[in-house]
Amino acid sequence: MLSASPRRGPLHRPTAPLGPGGTALPHNRLCGSQVRASLGRGLGASQSGEEGGDAGPSLKARDPRSLDTGRRRREARPIRLPSPKPPGLPWAATASAWPPGPHSSPGRTTACSCGWSGRAARRSWSCSCCRRGASPPGRKQRTGRVPETSREGTERKTSDILVTTHLQGLSVVPPITDLDTLPEALSPSPSWATWKEGLPLTIAAGCEDDLPANMRFHEEKRLDFEWTLKAGTLETVLKRVYTLLGSWNRLEDFDHIFWGQKSTLSEKVRQRWQDDELFGYQFLNGTNPMLLRRCTSLPSRLVLPSGMEELRAQLEEELQDSSLFEADFILLDGIPANVIRGEKQYLAAPLVMLKMDTSGKLLPMVIQIQPPSSSSPTPPLFLPSDPPLAWLLAKSWVRNSDFQLHQLQYHLLNTHLLAEVIAVATMRCLPGLHPVFKLLIPHIHYTMEINTRARTQLISEGGIFEKAVSTGGGGHVHVLRRALAQLTYCSLCPPNDLAERGLLGTPGALYACDALRLWEITARYVEGIIHLFYRGDDVVRGDAELQAWCREITEVGLCQAQNRGFPISFQSQNQLCHFLTMCVFTCTAQHGAINQGQLDWYAWVPNAPCTMRMPPPTTKEDVTMATVMGSLPDVQQACLQMTITWHLGRRQPDMVPLGHHKEKYFSDPKAKSVLNQFQTDLENLEREITDRNEQLDLPYEYLKPSLIENSVTI
Repeated sequence: MLSASPRRGPLHRPTAPLGPGGTALPHNRLCGSQVRASLGRGLGASQSGEEGGDAGPSLKARDPRSLDTGRRRREARPIRLPSPKPPGLPWAATASAWPPGPHSSPGRTTACSCGWSGRAARRSWSCSCCRRGASPPGRKQRTGRVPETSREGTERKTSDILVTTHLQGLSVVPPITDLDTLPEALSPSPSWATWKEGLPLTIAAGCEDDLPANMRFHEEKRLDFEWTLKAGTLETVLKRVYTLLGSWNRLEDFDHIFWGQKSTLSEKVRQRWQDDELFGYQFLNGTNPMLLRRCTSLPSRLVLPSGMEELRAQLEEELQDSSLFEADFILLDGIPANVIRGEKQYLAAPLVMLKMDTSGKLLPMVIQIQPPSSSSPTPPLFLPSDPPLAWLLAKSWVRNSDFQLHQLQYHLLNTHLLAEVIAVATMRCLPGLHPVFKLLIPHIHYTMEINTRARTQLISEGGIFEKAVSTGGGGHVHVLRRALAQLTYCSLCPPNDLAERGLLGTPGALYACDALRLWEITARYVEGIIHLFYRGDDVVRGDAELQAWCREITEVGLCQAQNRGFPISFQSQNQLCHFLTMCVFTCTAQHGAINQGQLDWYAWVPNAPCTMRMPPPTTKEDVTMATVMGSLPDVQQACLQMTITWHLGRRQPDMVPLGHHKEKYFSDPKAKSVLNQFQTDLENLEREITDRNEQLDLPYEYLKPSLIENSVTI
C-alpha cells in the first residue's frame, strides 16, 4: 500500500502570534511554524511568463481557509528579494531585487500599454490591469520571495529563513534549525513511499488529492482527463449493447466495436494486420520498438527438431549475412496469469526469428510460442507455410506478449516510474535556484499526478489491468520486478542501446534514426546549459547538492541500481551531461515514442490482444476459427482495451511541445540563447521528418518534436 500523505488540516493564525519562548510578536510578524505551514514550495520560475527566475522560487503564503478544499488557492502576490552571490556558486549570480516587467526598474518612470504610468521607486509597483511587477501602493502585505538554493556556509536555505515583507520594512523570522521536530505536514519536500516491494520508490501519496498543489493537474486538464474517461466508458457500454444484437464468432465481428475513437493508421492496421510485413514492421517502428535485436548466434532456446534442416540452413544463411533478428519474450516465462470474472487467462513467452530482405522489409521466419521445458523439451515451431489460422494464432500470441512487455516494462517502468524517481529526487535534493533543478523542472510537470492516478485506477486492485489484461491480478508486479532487475543505465541511452541491439544503420528503422537525432539535439541543449554554470570538472565534483541528487536516484529511488551501471556520483562535466540528457530524453522523446502509438496499433484489438483466453496451441492442424476467437479477448475486454488505449494514447488538448514551456526558468541571456537554439534544432528536425514521411506508406510521427510532450503527463 502507498504511504498515506501528510494530514493537511486548517491552519489558524492568532491575532497576536507567539514567537520563540512564547514572546508575543508584532502583528506584522509570524512565528516560524505558522509561516512554514502556509508556504508552498516554489518552482524557481515565474508562472506568469516573467523573466528573472534566477531570483529564486516563490514562497507564497496561502490563505489558511484554502488548504483543505479542492478549490483554487488564493495566494498573496510574491515579490523577489535579492539573492546573495556566494563565491564558487555560478548559478547564485546577479539577481535583481525587483520583479521584472515594464514597471519594475527602481527610480524610473514607466508607462504601460494600458495607459498606466507611475514612478517605480524603492517598492516597485504595477498597474492593476497588467499585473506586472509588485503590488500597487496600498496593499498592506506581500509575501517574500527568498532564495532557496545554497551551499552550506554561503547562502541560507528556505528552511533557514522566512521573510514577510511590509511597506514599513522587512521582518525576518528566526531560523528553524531542527527540522526533525517539525510535524510531517510541514515537511518542505516530498517523501518517498514503497508501492510494491522490489520496485522503484514513488512519491508518498495514496491518491491524487494527497499531492501538493504544485504537483496537481490544473483544473482544465483534470476535467478533460476525467470527462474523457467517462465518455470512453459510456462508449464501451454502447458497444457492448450493440454487440448483443450480432454474433461474436468471426474476426469480422470485431468491426462491431471498431467505431468511435480511432485514427487513420488504425484503419490501415485493421486492413493489413494479418500481413507478415506489418507484423515485422511493428518491431522496428510500432509502439514498442525496444525488444528487437540483431542476432550474432542462434538462440539456445530455439530447439530445431529433426526434419527442419532446411529451416536451420535458412537461419544460418541469414545469420552470416547479418540480416537475422530476434524478439525474445522470455521475461514472461512463468508469470502467473490473471483470472477475469472467474475465467483463467493465459500467458506465453514466445521467441520470434525474423529476416530483413533486400528491400528492407522485416519478415518473420519462425515462432516458438513457449520455451523448452521438462514437459515439452521440443515445443512446436510455427512457420509462415503452416495452415493460415495456425500461423495467425501464433502471431497473435506474439502480439499479446508484446502488449504486456510494452505496457509494463517499456512504458510504465522505463518512462513513467523512472520519471517519477527523477522528479521526487529533484524536489527533495535540489533547491529552486540550482541550474539542474531549472533544467529538469519543465520535464517533470504533472508526472506525479498521472503516476498516482495510474496506481489507483490502472494497475490497482480492481483497476483496468485486473479487468482486462492477462498480466493483471498480480502478474504485472512480477513482470515489473524482473524488468527492474534487467534495467541498465545504457538501455536508457539510445546510442548505447541501439548499438548493443545491433540496430545502428538498420534500413527502415525509423525509431532508431529519429531517436538518435533527438538524443544529439537534447545533448547539445543540456551541454549548453551545464557549461554555463559548471566551468570545470572540479565544480561538478564539489557540488554537494548535485552529488546527493545522483545518489538519491540510484541508491534510493531505483533501489541500489549502481550495479546496473547507474552512477552514484558525477566526476566530470561529460558524465553529468550524459546523465541529464538521459533524464530529459526519457521524460520527453522516449515517452512519446512509447505512448503515442497505442491508439494506432491497439485500437484494432486482434492486432495486439490484451489477454488470451485459451492456452497456446500445441498442434497446428487443430486450430480453427473457433480456436482463434476463443483465444482473443471477448467483447467486454476488447471494448475496455479500445477505451483505455484511446484515453491514454490520444493527443492531449493542453500538450506543451518539447522545449516550448512558457515558464522562464533562466534569466541569463546566454541560457536563453541555448534554449532558442534547442528550439531551432527541433524545428529543423521537424521539417526533415515531415519531408521523409511524405514518401512513406506508413509515416512514422511519434518522434516529431511538435508531437512530443515536454513531460510525462499521460
